[in-house]
Amino acid sequence: MSKTNTLQTTGQQTGQHGIQICAGIDVSKAWLDLAVIKTNGVSRFDNTKDGHAKLIEVCRTHTVTRVGLEATGGYEQDVVAALRGADIAVHVFQPRQVKAYAAYRLQRAKTDRIDAQLIALCTAGLEDVRPPPDARLQGFSAHLTLIDQMREDITRVKTRSEHVKDPGIRAYHAGELKRLRAAMREAHARLTSLVKAHDDLKTKLALIESVAGIGPPTALALLIRMPELGSISREQAAHLIGLAPVTRESGTSSKESHIEGGRRRIRTALFACTQAAIKWNPELKLFYARLISKGNHHRKAIVACARKLTIYVNTVLKRQTPWKSKPQLQTET
Repeated sequence: MSKTNTLQTTGQQTGQHGIQICAGIDVSKAWLDLAVIKTNGVSRFDNTKDGHAKLIEVCRTHTVTRVGLEATGGYEQDVVAALRGADIAVHVFQPRQVKAYAAYRLQRAKTDRIDAQLIALCTAGLEDVRPPPDARLQGFSAHLTLIDQMREDITRVKTRSEHVKDPGIRAYHAGELKRLRAAMREAHARLTSLVKAHDDLKTKLALIESVAGIGPPTALALLIRMPELGSISREQAAHLIGLAPVTRESGTSSKESHIEGGRRRIRTALFACTQAAIKWNPELKLFYARLISKGNHHRKAIVACARKLTIYVNTVLKRQTPWKSKPQLQTET
């Protein structure tokens, strides 16, 4: 069977609504390469509003119902929004997923056309496509990323100023720190106000903040970066954030489990939050002490506590009731 025929065969799936035609898009800053599995070629479009309209027109001509593409650091966002606006299901792959699929197919050559075809095959192999995320949260995510970047800039300036002796340079760093901290407070207050303007998000934010040890910044990050919380299992929540230990066993070989992958920014925020939460959350405090007493390293205990904290948040959102400490733990010192 030829490669083209293989693409045609594997790209047509029978679902609840009949045959599904899949396509893949290789995204770059300047253009988009579209491969529709039941066709022979790859079409190129400008990565602009007009180009998106033409791409959607081609998708409709070929009755495409599902499109896949790689995350490219932001260049894919506009075309994803355009496709979803046209009621076409979209799945955004991690680059490592497409790379692994290419390795599986022993595909060593790499061009935009080949990548588009590989992504189309990846898309055809999906059992289902997640519903599109809340558009409001996508907009808020950009604001939250700006706040994270300000925090990172503050850390960099503090590091630079540690060994500076010149009074003029020290004064410059001090002024920069003051400016960044003020800007971060203002940005956080503005984002909080935008979120609380929506009643449903305001309620969810209050539920997250009810968990002892979680402050407003982390609550905001969990709300925006983990919208799945409350609708998934505790195991799924841990995997999405990257807090679930990954087992490494093969034959007689058994290696220590480590966490990996997941959503880095929210995991970083949770680690910082957990350092304080083990002092203020009575259940977490006892859990941490028990782990340390068994000889676990501080970092390993913090990972376990961060995972436990995620479970608390997932539970209060699922039950739609504020977090409450167990009565017998409230008297613990």
